[in-house]
Amino acid sequence: MTTVHTLASGSSGNALLVSCGDIHLLVDAGISCRRITAGLRELGLALDTLSAVLITHTHTDHIGGLPTLLKRTACPVLASAQTGRGLTYRLAGLEDRLQELPLCRSVPLEGFTITAVPTSHDAPGSCGFRLDTADGGVGILTDTGYVTDEAADILPGVDLAVLEANHDVEALRSGPYPYYLKKRILSEEGHLSNEASARFAVTLAEAGASEIILAHLSRENNTPAMAQNAVETALSAAGLFPALSVAPRDAMSGPHPVRRRSVCRK
Repeated sequence: MTTVHTLASGSSGNALLVSCGDIHLLVDAGISCRRITAGLRELGLALDTLSAVLITHTHTDHIGGLPTLLKRTACPVLASAQTGRGLTYRLAGLEDRLQELPLCRSVPLEGFTITAVPTSHDAPGSCGFRLDTADGGVGILTDTGYVTDEAADILPGVDLAVLEANHDVEALRSGPYPYYLKKRILSEEGHLSNEASARFAVTLAEAGASEIILAHLSRENNTPAMAQNAVETALSAAGLFPALSVAPRDAMSGPHPVRRRSVCRK
């Protein structure tokens, strides 16, 4: 069985685990190694059971725990070429463990097929991932100002999607952030709004996604209820009813099994 657990999801730190049998892929390490270790322990796992760490981009909320994690594990680190270069500038001795992931080309890794998908974010080489196993496909798309053509081409067809719903546009515009930060978030190299997330959620559900997990919500410019309502309304209007939830910000989620099944329509 393939499962997804989010360990943390938000601007203060991001990490999730995708497991298939004895293969465990950690996607991002934006929380402390101590918290990652504790999350794995809840699942009966240890750091040395990690098969690889996949990095989406080099912002601190995605790599903050990586330096300590690398000292306590021997697993490889997989990233796009530009992200890999950024990591080697920050982390001495990483070169021998770094494996480059070509963009938009599938790479086998034990029981997985990994495809790195370009995103539009203010971090060179930023990407999301499509992870396919015999049980089905998982799509991970966060930290992007818009849904790139590559994401729109590669991600439909996954069975479970982890999809950014960072902010409510009006809440952001009227909120306390300084103008430059609002401009950054709303830009094409910023983050997906609830409305943009809802539109792509419909595309994914129409293509067969039976579960969508909303992720990377802003603490100041969004709420789980606002994000879920926006996406649920769009899905319902399209006659689509996949399982829909919001990833916890500071705690580990329950297991999300990945299964090939028809999306519910009414």
